Amino acid sequence: MKFLGNVLATIIGLFIFCMLFFFGILIIGAIFGGGSATTYVENNSVLELNLEEVTNDYGGKFNFEEIGYYEANHDGLTDVLKAIEVAKTDDKIKGISILNNTLALGIAQTKALRDQLDDFKKSGKFVMAYGNVYSQKDYYLNSVANTVYLNPVGELDFKGLSTEVMYFKDFQDKTGLKMEVIRHGKYKSAVEPFLLSEMSPENRDQITTFLTSIWNAMATDISKSRNIPVAQLNIIASGLLARTPELALKNKLIDKIAYEDVYHDDIRKALKVAADEDYKTVNIMDYTQDIATSTSDFKVKDKIAIIYAQGEIGSGEGDINTVGEGSMRRSLQEARKDEDIKAIVLRVDSPGGSALTSDLIWREIEITKKVKPVIVSMGNLAASGGYYIACNANQIFAESSTITGSIGVFGTLPNLSEVTKKYGINSELVETHENASGYSLFKPLDNNFRQFTQESVEHIYNTFVTRVATGRKMTFAQVDAIAQGRVWAGSDALRLGLVDKIGGLDAALDYASNLVKVKEYSTVDYPKYEKDFKDLFGGSGFPFMKSRENLIKEEIGIENYKIIEQIRKMNTQKGVQAIMPFEANIK
Repeated sequence: MKFLGNVLATIIGLFIFCMLFFFGILIIGAIFGGGSATTYVENNSVLELNLEEVTNDYGGKFNFEEIGYYEANHDGLTDVLKAIEVAKTDDKIKGISILNNTLALGIAQTKALRDQLDDFKKSGKFVMAYGNVYSQKDYYLNSVANTVYLNPVGELDFKGLSTEVMYFKDFQDKTGLKMEVIRHGKYKSAVEPFLLSEMSPENRDQITTFLTSIWNAMATDISKSRNIPVAQLNIIASGLLARTPELALKNKLIDKIAYEDVYHDDIRKALKVAADEDYKTVNIMDYTQDIATSTSDFKVKDKIAIIYAQGEIGSGEGDINTVGEGSMRRSLQEARKDEDIKAIVLRVDSPGGSALTSDLIWREIEITKKVKPVIVSMGNLAASGGYYIACNANQIFAESSTITGSIGVFGTLPNLSEVTKKYGINSELVETHENASGYSLFKPLDNNFRQFTQESVEHIYNTFVTRVATGRKMTFAQVDAIAQGRVWAGSDALRLGLVDKIGGLDAALDYASNLVKVKEYSTVDYPKYEKDFKDLFGGSGFPFMKSRENLIKEEIGIENYKIIEQIRKMNTQKGVQAIMPFEANIK
């Protein structure tokens, strides 16, 4: 037996050694060979814009201190925008090709990309776009091109905006599976699906208002690029007058109906390349990597920090998809202590989340403001907790299509008392004091507990409104009148005083530099996420391992994954939430 035990121990030891050796080689390879080789850009090249995998503004920096590994990703939208800006003056780049690109970006991000392409065109270089199929958001981007092509049997989706909300009250009544809701704000419709069988007038009003504002902003940009009046665009959308390639061409939404080979032939002509030769191309992500890792101008001492708050707000360290208390507070502390950093731009793209974490980040911004200015740039959305962490900034910028506001809070508690009763399951409590048990899944919501929770919700709501009133120099009553959990588009938020100016990240940086009287500056990105060894495999930033989430997405598809993720988030929300009132999947 001892012999067998020794053999087994040897085998296990060899197995562990081989595993450690294997992963050690991968880690060493990532550290010393992980960076891609410099992309050689030839003369007369075209930049190919393919952004299917770009979802965030910020790619992230990750520090695995235990093994001395550091990773900086340069696959965020801000990196892409910088690359296009450089390409504008790069003599080797003659134009940009958008070929069958499917965007995963939000509307405000797409607006920023579109504006950058529009600026690129001012150099005299071309932007050409080809699509077999254009979604509405894809067309919004592609419409900026000098020439827009559509496949002869392709499709162009142009019909206005919509969003869909599911309601579960009848399902709860039939099954006994129930969500107890405590809220403040008549527009706080994140919990409305658990209370009603159909959409409330207040929710329908707010959704209609912000969808209309977003559509108007998109239509205005398309109108300018395609030289079609906005009124005519609305007629085209209402009548589905772009549903075939022929109709799209007739109504001037596209320039040519052609197959892809014709598109490439036209690019050859623009480059003066022979018909039987391939023209030179550069992938945008390779070009972006080169620009991001090129030598900085060390003569420029002054800096502006850009701190990215992207994703749902919660406790812990956070990562590129979640706003964590740890990384956010540490970033603000480091930026305000760095003497070379003269101002901070907080880039917010968040639906909100934990009210407690939002307040902790708000407090860190309040401290930082006493040392140096904090300017907010809102992306796709800065709602509820996302607005909470923005409201006390020195200046707030938003895009017209930014979803913001949602000043309200709620708490949800799953309750199984009906279903357990239905199937003959009984739960008994023993307690030393009247309120010792708190809340039980298996008992009807106790009136005392409901009252205490409602008090907590009211306290946080009053605190939220007070924070906004102080930060925006408004009265409590003025904020309360436009709060109640209501969501606004950026253009309406400007009118109501919730933001100061319409503009993107560049506009916020320009304002910050002028405020601190700095003409030349470089930017430094935060946060840098501190990770443990266990985060190494399947984590957000590691270059050669797929995360559990990515594997699930591949198996069940992105849309099904979003449904699962929405359910998971509802189940993991703890404490009072300051979060956007619904999942705004705009089509």
